[in-house]
Amino acid sequence: MARPKSSDAVYLKIAAVLRDRIRAGDLAPGDKFPSEANVSAEFGVARGTAREALKQLEADGLVDTLPGVGRVVRTTEQADKTPRYRRIAAQLIAAIEAGEYPPGSQLPGEAQLADQFQASRNTIRSALGELDGRGLIEVVHGKGRVVLERAREV
Repeated sequence: MARPKSSDAVYLKIAAVLRDRIRAGDLAPGDKFPSEANVSAEFGVARGTAREALKQLEADGLVDTLPGVGRVVRTTEQADKTPRYRRIAAQLIAAIEAGEYPPGSQLPGEAQLADQFQASRNTIRSALGELDGRGLIEVVHGKGRVVLERAREV
């Protein structure tokens, strides 16, 4: 790719090229995304510029950063703009409603949920905060997060 003029936002140009590759299917959902170093080398830019391009794709909802894995192309069902913690919260609510976690039962810990959803513990904490804010769970000292009785009524 020819380098854009310095007056143009270089990272946006790079993000556009990478976005086109995703849309064309060159990078399929679930594929590991090129690293910052690879993007930097391919486009002949500083690593910080490559990082900004990759952040732009993440902000656009096309790429996720997974702990211990790196960046991956989002699957079609993940490509909406709903924040990840809310999608995780929705899955946990569905599990509660389906009876997988009956009233009085303990939810898995943050580390287990982070592994299950391939998300950071901060994302998991935000998802659990959604459940707490809706009155579906509470923190019980010595027991962890417990499903409340009225959660079945939701």
